Amino acid sequence: MVGSVHVNGAVNGANGTEERLDELRRLLGKSDGDLLKIVSIGAGAWGSVFAALLQDAYGHFREKVQIRVWRRQGRAVDRSTAEHLFDVINSREDVLRRLIRRCAYLKYVEARLGDRTLYADEILRDGFCLNMVDTPLCPLKVVTNLQEAVWDADIVVNGLPSTETREVFEELSKYWKERISVPVIISLAKGIEASLDPIPRIITPTQMISSAAGVPTENILYLGGPNIASEIYNKGYANARICGSTKWRKTLAKFLRQPHFIVWDNSDIVTHEVMGGLKNVYAIGAGMVAALTNESATSKSVYFAHCTSEMIFITHLLTEQPEKLAGPLLADTYVTLLKGRNAWYGQMLAKGELRLDMGDSIKGKGMIQGISAVGAFFELLSQPSLSVLHPEENKQVAPAELCPILKRLYRILIKRELPVGDILQALRDETMNDPRERIEMAQSHTFYRPSLLGKP
Repeated sequence: MVGSVHVNGAVNGANGTEERLDELRRLLGKSDGDLLKIVSIGAGAWGSVFAALLQDAYGHFREKVQIRVWRRQGRAVDRSTAEHLFDVINSREDVLRRLIRRCAYLKYVEARLGDRTLYADEILRDGFCLNMVDTPLCPLKVVTNLQEAVWDADIVVNGLPSTETREVFEELSKYWKERISVPVIISLAKGIEASLDPIPRIITPTQMISSAAGVPTENILYLGGPNIASEIYNKGYANARICGSTKWRKTLAKFLRQPHFIVWDNSDIVTHEVMGGLKNVYAIGAGMVAALTNESATSKSVYFAHCTSEMIFITHLLTEQPEKLAGPLLADTYVTLLKGRNAWYGQMLAKGELRLDMGDSIKGKGMIQGISAVGAFFELLSQPSLSVLHPEENKQVAPAELCPILKRLYRILIKRELPVGDILQALRDETMNDPRERIEMAQSHTFYRPSLLGKP
C-alpha cells in the first residue's frame, strides 16, 4: 500500500473514486458545474457492460459526470427472448424489486403473455442488454438519436463491431464539424480490415475512426484484454490494457480501474488491436474441433498447438518484438476458447444448429467478428509481395501457405467450398509440419513486415 492506493492501481473508498473523476475532469479542462459527458456508441455485451461499470462507479456524482449509451431505435425483442427475460427477472429478487419500484414490471408481464412488444433500447434503460439478458445490469441512460448523443461528448466509447465502425464514425464527423475541442475516443472493437492497394496492410478500428471522423490519432485509444463481459459485471477478477498516447492513457487507466477490474496502460495501440482480432480467427476453429470430436481433450490440445504456432508466426510478421505480445495474446486466446462467442459460433456450425447463410450477426450473441477477420488475414497474407522464404523447399511462398488452419478456415467460412468437418483434416494431414518447426522458422528468419501495420 502507498497511502490509500494499492500498488496494482485499485483505489480504496469512495474518496478515491471521486479523486480519479476529478483528475480526469481536470485533464479535460472541465470547470465546476460543467458536466463530463461520456457516451458509449453501440450496445452490444461489452459496450453495455463498460457503460454500466462506469455508471455504477461514478453515476452518483450527478453534478460532475453524465454517462449515456446510444443504440439504434426500433429493434424488437422476439417472444422467446421476452419469455426468457421474464424468467430472469423473477429469479432475481433485487431486479424484481427494482422494476416494481420503477413501475416497469408490468410491461415485462405483458410481453411474456404476448400482449406487448418490447424494444432493445427500452429494455436497456432497465438494465437488460439484448445480447446478454441473463446478466442484468444497472439502469442506463439510453439515447437513440446519434447527433444528440455525441455532439458535445467529451469521451466517446466505441462499442460497435469493427464492421460497423467506419460507417457510424463517418456520420459522427458531420456533427463534430463545429466543435472547438476534439473528443477522446476509447475503442473496444476487436477486428480488422485488409487494404491490398497500393501496399497490403491491416486497417484497425482506431485507424478507421481517425480517417472516418478526422480525429487525431493521439485522441484515440484502445481497451482490450482477456475478458468475458458478463463475468466482469458480476465482479469476476479481470484485467485489461488501455493503449494509446501518454497524454490520456495513464489518467484513463486510473479512472477505469476498479477493485475487480485492473487496467494497465501501454503505448502500442495498433499491435494490441490486431492481436485482439487474430485470436477470434482461431477461436472459431477451436469451437468446430471441440464439437466435431465430442470435446476430446487430446484433439483440442492438438488444435491449440497448431493454432498457437500459426499465431506466433503471424506476430513475427507484424512486430519486431513479438515476444512482448506472447502473454497477452495467449491469455486473450485462452478466454475466448473457453467462453467467447467466436468459439461458441464454431461449435454451433459444427453441430448444425447454425448455418453460414445465416450471416455473422447472431441473435442473442451479436456480431461474430472472427468471420470477417478470417477473410482479412488470409487475403492479406496471400499477397505475393509479402512472400517469405520457405526453409525446407527453399522458395518464396505467401505467408498464408505456411498457415494451414487459417487456409482451411478461409475455404470453409469465406469461400464455402469445404464442409465444416474438413477443419479436422488440417490436424490429420500427414504432410503438415510439426508446429514447433513453424515457431523455430519464425524465430530464426527475419519475417518482420512493418508495412503490414502501415509503418515505413
